[in-house]
Amino acid sequence: MALFKRLRDLTMATVNDLLDKAEDPVKMVNQFIRDMEDDIGEAEVAVAKQIAIEKRFLEQRDEAAALVQKRAEQAERALELGNEELAKKALQDKIDQQTRYETYASEYTKAKTMADELRQRLGEMKDELLKMKSKREMLVARADAAKAQKQINHTMSSFGSGSAAAGFARMEEKVNQLEAEAEASSELRGSGKSLDDELKGLESESQLDQEMAALKAKMAAKKTDS
Repeated sequence: MALFKRLRDLTMATVNDLLDKAEDPVKMVNQFIRDMEDDIGEAEVAVAKQIAIEKRFLEQRDEAAALVQKRAEQAERALELGNEELAKKALQDKIDQQTRYETYASEYTKAKTMADELRQRLGEMKDELLKMKSKREMLVARADAAKAQKQINHTMSSFGSGSAAAGFARMEEKVNQLEAEAEASSELRGSGKSLDDELKGLESESQLDQEMAALKAKMAAKKTDS
């Protein structure tokens, strides 16, 4: 009896404490359930032994009851046949068997009461195990959700942080600098014309002047004719 009470008290009183102290609640609950299953296995053995004792006392009680009835009938039959001495022997054994019957009946009652109580305790343990398994499924889901939320929170805490923003700003400034350098390089290239380039420019300008002078002369001639 103390075993069942201890196991039940352990189930009710320590599971929350174990979960609070556990680094991984899911692993701890799985281990706790395995321990409960082991305890239930031991309890089933104890219940089976008690049931065997109960059945044995029942058999002995019924055997004694049958002998009481049998000796009573034999004593009556012996007396009918005129054998009083044999009838007395049968009656004496009937009395002895009656005593055995009462002893076995008492022991059977005790054994049955004990077996019934152990069955009830075992049933409570199994019910508690089923509840724990159901809670485990819920706990696993909650643990997974908590881990996901923790991961998201961790990611979000670093997302858009001061260091990231500062780094982004540095990269933007670097791009701006590269663009400015490229523009300056282009301007320097334009101002650094070669002699050939300058001569070609003069030729282009001279040709343009010639074309312009010819156009002016043509227009002046038209005015004169008119």
